[in-house]
Amino acid sequence: MRSAFLGGFAGQLVAGSIWVASAAISVFSKPEHGMLFLFLGCMAIFPLTQLALRMMGRSAKVHSENGLWALGSQVAFTVPLNFLLVGAVILYRQEWFYSAAMIVVGTHYLPFITLYGMKIYGALAALLVLSGLGLALYGPPIFSLGGWLTGLMLIIVAFLSRRITLREEKSCANHS
Repeated sequence: MRSAFLGGFAGQLVAGSIWVASAAISVFSKPEHGMLFLFLGCMAIFPLTQLALRMMGRSAKVHSENGLWALGSQVAFTVPLNFLLVGAVILYRQEWFYSAAMIVVGTHYLPFITLYGMKIYGALAALLVLSGLGLALYGPPIFSLGGWLTGLMLIIVAFLSRRITLREEKSCANHS
């Protein structure tokens, strides 16, 4: 999984870009438009990730015997299902949208530790959950702040995971 998906690089880059675009839309249009863009955009992460990986010359596939493929598929469905809770939250406190979404997405990254065999996803999960909680309880009243922060964190992790994976692939190639 790590090699086929470059340590999650393309997925994190796509997801981070969607979060940044959502935050921008919420600033330059309406918060509701940013929320809708994030929800719908998250549904496009996998196909856009596949496209990006193919454009980079990666197969974006794993062997059919690899049981982690099923885990990846299952994990992907946790976000839209848990967005039902985000919807419930914004019925009462619309300004908590990004905070709630950060917690949902953060918890969804916990299985990525196993999926990619990379502890960096545990750190990402913790950062997103704690940041979401902190912004909701103590953050400034800036609606889009959680969107900007999450986008930045995802993009940073994209490049870190890519670096780790490429370094490992180079090391393996040098030993063979």
